Amino acid sequence: RTADPAYRKSTAREYFESICIAVILALFIRTFVVQAFKIPTGSMENNLLIGDHLLVNKFVYGPTLSGLEQTLLPIDGIERGDVVVFKYPEEPERDFIKRIIGLPGDTLELRNKKVYINGEPLEEPYVQFLEPPSDAEEGDPDYTDFDLRKQYGPVTVPANHYFAMGDNRDNSQDSRYWGFLPREYVKGKALMVYWSYEAGREDYQRSGIGDQVGGIFSTIAHFFTKTRWDRLLHQIH
Repeated sequence: RTADPAYRKSTAREYFESICIAVILALFIRTFVVQAFKIPTGSMENNLLIGDHLLVNKFVYGPTLSGLEQTLLPIDGIERGDVVVFKYPEEPERDFIKRIIGLPGDTLELRNKKVYINGEPLEEPYVQFLEPPSDAEEGDPDYTDFDLRKQYGPVTVPANHYFAMGDNRDNSQDSRYWGFLPREYVKGKALMVYWSYEAGREDYQRSGIGDQVGGIFSTIAHFFTKTRWDRLLHQIH
């Protein structure tokens, strides 16, 4: 009796298995390794612009179970100056992006818009202000100690928490307003801008079939004219 010919999968089954593997890998990468994120506000200008599309490394801050993992895997601790994506503490279903300014145990204070860490001024070349810091002191008419854009603290950052602030200090909803950032809410570190698009109001106002058809050609044209080509692959620091 001759042996049966070797079993061969059907072409349809091979395609199906390949698609399943690709989907599983994509879900794994998105969940544990890297994720796309779009900048919706100007709180990180001029470092990050509205319309920037980022890649976020979700693996770099992952927990490790042993010293061997720490040696073999590229996992880092959260450091001052890192730009991170995290779950907004007041609405965890929303993602925010800010810069880590205060680490656990730090005493942080804001004096006339200048950050002090443990009594020492922090150098922040990335910061911009809508209004430059004034020279007003306590007792002057322009001095207001209740303005969180100018004065804050001192506060001590609790264990397993961080103090996050936007680079655009006068236009940022950050730890000055909603408090400390829990470690478990940090999702990942911003890596690079993979695409940046300068969207205008007209991009959101089309309606009707004619507008939709015209919008297709307009979108194609805008892809070339409104893409910020100089920001592609821009490293985030």
